[in-house]
Amino acid sequence: MPTAAKLVAAICLAALAFFTSELIKTLMPASTDFGMFTLVNVALGIGLGWVVIGRRAGRGTSAGISNGITGTAALVFWGLFVQATNEMVSLAMRNRYDGPVEALAAIFELMAEFGAVLVDFRVIALLFCGAIVTGWFSEFAASRWR
Repeated sequence: MPTAAKLVAAICLAALAFFTSELIKTLMPASTDFGMFTLVNVALGIGLGWVVIGRRAGRGTSAGISNGITGTAALVFWGLFVQATNEMVSLAMRNRYDGPVEALAAIFELMAEFGAVLVDFRVIALLFCGAIVTGWFSEFAASRWR
């Protein structure tokens, strides 16, 4: 059932995904081809904001902030997973793997490699502050508009 809290959470997490994606682009080499990197992350933000944060809204401010942090952690995990899977498929099409098990294992290696880029103060600060704001806004929407 659509609620204002779900909509606000989806918009806020999508905005956080957009700004984080754009910040990550500045941390990567200039020759990196990002393709639909930002759009995929924004779509994940919309879905996860609606399902993870919006569904749990209405339980108080501290629970809302915790939900924002949980939703942001889910966004980071699924963003890394989807981007690593995309890269694995790209590499698999160039015959870089000997078999399907090696290709599946490469997803987690690529997630770790991509996750190392996230270990930057600006990225961590943006994700943490965005998580708090997202959780607080969704709680505000849940209490204000029923």
